Amino acid sequence: MTRTDALVIGAGILGAACAYRLAQRGLRVQVLEAQDSPALGSSGRSAAGVRTQFNTPTNILLSLHSIQEYRQMPEAEFRAIGYLLLVPPERWPAHRAGVARQRELGAPTAILSPTEAQQVLEFDPAGIEACTFGAQDGVVDPHGVTFGFLRRAREEGAALHTGTPVTALKRINGLWQVQTPAGVFEAPLLINTCGAWAGELARLAGFELPVWPGRRMVYTTGPLKTPRRVPMTFDLSSGVWLRSEGERLLIGRANEADTGWREGLDWDWLEHTLLPALERFPWLQEAGLDRGASWWGYYELTPDEMPILGRMPHLDGWLNACGFSGHGVMQAAAVGRVIAQEALGETPFIDIDPLRFERFTRPELAQKDIQV
Repeated sequence: MTRTDALVIGAGILGAACAYRLAQRGLRVQVLEAQDSPALGSSGRSAAGVRTQFNTPTNILLSLHSIQEYRQMPEAEFRAIGYLLLVPPERWPAHRAGVARQRELGAPTAILSPTEAQQVLEFDPAGIEACTFGAQDGVVDPHGVTFGFLRRAREEGAALHTGTPVTALKRINGLWQVQTPAGVFEAPLLINTCGAWAGELARLAGFELPVWPGRRMVYTTGPLKTPRRVPMTFDLSSGVWLRSEGERLLIGRANEADTGWREGLDWDWLEHTLLPALERFPWLQEAGLDRGASWWGYYELTPDEMPILGRMPHLDGWLNACGFSGHGVMQAAAVGRVIAQEALGETPFIDIDPLRFERFTRPELAQKDIQV
């Protein structure tokens, strides 16, 4: 049996960040990962975008502080390619209010007319009221960030156990007792960073956590005939997104009905992605598809598409850092600090009350944000 101060379940980017910050604060930390290597779940299959363009202060600040950290982290390989959002009329009032909050909190998001936005990227402006561009937004290397945080965690004394799935767990005598094929681990603190599997871990503990998987596709084109610098671009009228990756493009569109543990690339969904993409970006016709370079992964979804952070009410020693609904990579660095402060009984440096579990039983706490 291994006795420690904190058990971090899941070694994706969130688990790595939490493990590092907990160990840095002097806690003995054991990280348990079911797969044979870190970042083999959602983290390693991310499209890797990081943005501050949100509507709620908590999400803005989590991303803002994370991006600031990624800029200083060599392993992150941060690239400020920018985020361009194309906004239809019905979404513009809320979106414009979000830009005001972003600016108040230090994110210099620009408002562009559709004509002005053509200087950033060529597109058909039909049905677009206005655009926003975050030049400070960009992409990172999720693998690099994950392994970078884990290296720092081990330097602070943390231990990583791969190929170590949790098979049972219970709270006994003030400790979480976790059974695995590698033995039993005990700690007063357990941090659920299981991503799309966070709900499964909660069920082992005997309660329901509203987190479930949603499959997402990332289709990759062949090299473009005409070189283009394409920022991370979202058409909020259709849900299509795309960005440059070298000489190629990554393209996707969420299928909201694609939930559960489905695996593999959905080639039937390709048509539903490319048709609206070609309408908005006619120049895409010159790009062929590279099926071998395309991939899929899971979002970790919640009812309001917002993460669940902090301690569970009436369940001593259980902390959540899950349910990010596609925002985990962009907010992981700040979440690691928040969870360490929460674990030590301190007030988190960012107010996470709107993201606590209690919002699901108190509707007045519920919020909604930009989901793309």
